[in-house]
Amino acid sequence: MSEDITALVAQVEEQERRLVLTRFTHDDAWRLGTLLVELARARALPVTVDITRGQQQLFHAALPGTAAHNDVWIARKVATVRELGTSSFLAGLQARARGEVFEEAPWIDASRLAGHGGAFPITVAGVGVVGTLTVSGLPQADDHALAVEALELFLAG
Repeated sequence: MSEDITALVAQVEEQERRLVLTRFTHDDAWRLGTLLVELARARALPVTVDITRGQQQLFHAALPGTAAHNDVWIARKVATVRELGTSSFLAGLQARARGEVFEEAPWIDASRLAGHGGAFPITVAGVGVVGTLTVSGLPQADDHALAVEALELFLAG
């Protein structure tokens, strides 16, 4: 495993340990979603934003420059978080660290799951993963970074 991948895996694992909420309500989803949309609008980013709690979609916004295909990517990234309990970016990085391609693993249905950055687990302290925050439309590392930035700002606010 290269040092770059090792460091990136450690960085994303640390983000997942650190970005834990004390609760997550419908109103929290709205505030987090609008915060992320405001960040994207200020930067003219062509992204679709999606937030779930359990199986329920609580927030969804598609900005100019996106297409229905972004929703396909969101569904696959969200399924990865639900199945593995980690961010979709970490799932893909861990496969790369093993010298594998996430979607080519024999136990992965690539039409349903994606090891590409953008879906981040919404974790509540003492409860665990309760939902997802997903960004689609940018290169995968940028999708992931935007989701993390929004969560950091949400927790700070």
